[in-house]
Amino acid sequence: MARASGQKLKLLYLAKILMEETDENHTVSTQELIARLDSLGISSERKSIYDDISCLQQFGYDILQLPSRQGGGYYMAGREFELAELKLLVDAVQSSRFITPKKSRELIGKLEKLASCHDAGKLRRQVYVVGRVKAENESVYYGIDALHRAIQDNRQITFQYLEWNEKKKLAPRRQQPYRVSPWALIWRDENYYLLAWDEPARIIKHYRVDKMADVEVLQETRQGEKAFRELDLAVYADKTFGMFGGREETVQLRFPRELTGVVLDRFGREISLRGDGEGVLAARVDVVVSDQFYGWLAGLGSRIQVAGPLWVREGYSSRLREILEGYADL
Repeated sequence: MARASGQKLKLLYLAKILMEETDENHTVSTQELIARLDSLGISSERKSIYDDISCLQQFGYDILQLPSRQGGGYYMAGREFELAELKLLVDAVQSSRFITPKKSRELIGKLEKLASCHDAGKLRRQVYVVGRVKAENESVYYGIDALHRAIQDNRQITFQYLEWNEKKKLAPRRQQPYRVSPWALIWRDENYYLLAWDEPARIIKHYRVDKMADVEVLQETRQGEKAFRELDLAVYADKTFGMFGGREETVQLRFPRELTGVVLDRFGREISLRGDGEGVLAARVDVVVSDQFYGWLAGLGSRIQVAGPLWVREGYSSRLREILEGYADL
């Protein structure tokens, strides 16, 4: 007797139905499975459903059956991701600054398919992050993939580095593409950065990934391995405010005890702390002295002071005076 049409697909359809339409609160009975398969042009009987479910269980699907007194029916009990895990991933995608709104929607749509149709709606969450601006560079999604391939294959890359113009459009900073040796990707201050070796300048530089476009992997082998191997990424990231260059220095700060948490959040718990008067602490921190560092200090106002070295203290004072002078004629 010839096999009924579609029998070879029956196991696949059964797995799909159970994966997409069932969970511990939503089961499907044997008769309902027979009807669903029939709507797909696949004939089946009660006994064959039992055998097929057993086959799927032996293959590794975590399919359970509720007794008839509890409503009866089969459901997919175990999945690659639990609902709580999917919610965390959705929250991360929605709040990630470097992922564009369009790509966020696409990724969340794919994550929804990992849950049952009944739980998918619970993943359509709205995460509110104050002051968060989403990236607008649609190519970042593919650029990151190219960067990972270049790092894995030990290759150099070229790319265009974008910046905003007066028309509120991202445009190349210069006509000539950048060429560097990529070594690592760093997540810092809500942004994604590429750490790369610039051979002509003989230094390690950083680039905002969401501002990189037309990333192309070259055949040439990467350079700068020695400099990268000698670099402590964690320390370097902590010292580099806003990923802008500047002179590295150990700076002494004085601040009231109530700012201890603010300083530790910024520099880590490994910094040196000591008492420096009643209710006052002193700390030694390694930073890259830049406008971004001065901006962080200014945000804390008179509650924090630069005790040394003198050139950093004078540089900060000079920067504040320049800002005030800009308002002198207003």
